[in-house]
Amino acid sequence: MRVALFATCLVDTLVPQVATATATLLQRLGHEVVVPSGQSCCGQMHVNTGYRREAVPIVANHVRAFSGGGIDAVVAPSGSCVASIHHQQAMVARRAGEDGLADDAEALAGRTYELSQFLVDVLGVTDVGAYYPHRVTYHPTCHSLRLLRVGDRPLRLLRAVRGLELVELPGAESCCGFGGTFAVKNADTSTAMLTDKLANVLSTDAEVCSAGDSSCLMHIGGGLSRLRSGTRTVHLAEILASTEQSTRPTTPTEAA
Repeated sequence: MRVALFATCLVDTLVPQVATATATLLQRLGHEVVVPSGQSCCGQMHVNTGYRREAVPIVANHVRAFSGGGIDAVVAPSGSCVASIHHQQAMVARRAGEDGLADDAEALAGRTYELSQFLVDVLGVTDVGAYYPHRVTYHPTCHSLRLLRVGDRPLRLLRAVRGLELVELPGAESCCGFGGTFAVKNADTSTAMLTDKLANVLSTDAEVCSAGDSSCLMHIGGGLSRLRSGTRTVHLAEILASTEQSTRPTTPTEAA
């Protein structure tokens, strides 16, 4: 299968290793991965902040970038961005009177998947051959949970990872408080929500808190870092891309 990787602007700018892990995983599963050079933002930031008309050319660029080249599917390591593609892009175009663009956006959305959706629903796999010997808890992000309805797909993938101890996160379905510009415009409320989420994460004694969205992990990771908790955040894609060879410590002889 020829798969286009939608890296997302946040991943590309702040945590490019997540995009690399996604590509590595898909290639390991036997698929050709292409990264369209024209890709940029999906427009979610603009729509969520009220700049719907300004989002139209961004939607047009996204559709143009991923519509050619014999691409069978588009995969992104972000429930938030995929939710925007599924629920916002066509709506924004149609309200602007761009019916042709809206139709193209709907067609593209139909073959665009969040990573866990693609692995479980399209490829039909839960065991991707990963190895990750750590105690992990999982935070289901709001957009993946409520808009995409990914359900337990990420958990099924994590349970199949060799060496991984998965511990349930109390209050898992509660928001972490990020919400894009919500965290900026409503800083006090966001901080209170984050405080509750951090308490729940730390109650698990997990080494790692994972999720399918780098934006939420950035928010949670910042809080964990300020507490000097020792618990770190790792994207689901990075865990699934890990193998026994990649996680094995390198000896001085091997390094030489």
